[in-house]
Amino acid sequence: MKVLLSFSALIDGVNARVGNSVRWLILAMVVICTATAIMRYLFSVGSNAWLEIQWYLFAAVFLLGAGDTLRRNEHIRIDVIAQRLSRRTQAWIDIVGTVLFLAPLAVIIIVLSWPMVMASLAQGELSSDAGGLLRWPVKLLIPVGFGLLLLQGLSELIKKAAFLTGRIPDPAETAPPGLDPKAGGVL
Repeated sequence: MKVLLSFSALIDGVNARVGNSVRWLILAMVVICTATAIMRYLFSVGSNAWLEIQWYLFAAVFLLGAGDTLRRNEHIRIDVIAQRLSRRTQAWIDIVGTVLFLAPLAVIIIVLSWPMVMASLAQGELSSDAGGLLRWPVKLLIPVGFGLLLLQGLSELIKKAAFLTGRIPDPAETAPPGLDPKAGGVL
């Protein structure tokens, strides 16, 4: 179990670093969006590439940030019901949800999106809009993002199993900074 918990900590660290990096993309989106609007409305200069980069950054924020969001326990859940359950019951619900829903869905999306990414890369696929960007980088975000989410799901499974077997304290009690584990949400 120590090896698995070390692997879980490694996954948590990777997703934390990715999540912290992705947060900066939000600032980049705001700057690019503002600059694009100023250029278009004040100087009548537009660029499809700048419009598309906004969408690419938006996709990156959500796809690459999903694993860190799971690590921080900030995905949507029905807290009104969950808070009434014991921590052990919540852990079992998380395990079942991860095994039956998160993992299969992530694997399916990774498997189905990979050929699309490879075809786009092989063809050098470009946007259909004049002056648009290459398509494969944004398509690559799909399997990478779901890969990070799948890995974080595995990390959460390891931590929940260790908690249920008494090997570690409740992971919710040792939540990442910024979370109030007793209230089940962000401080």
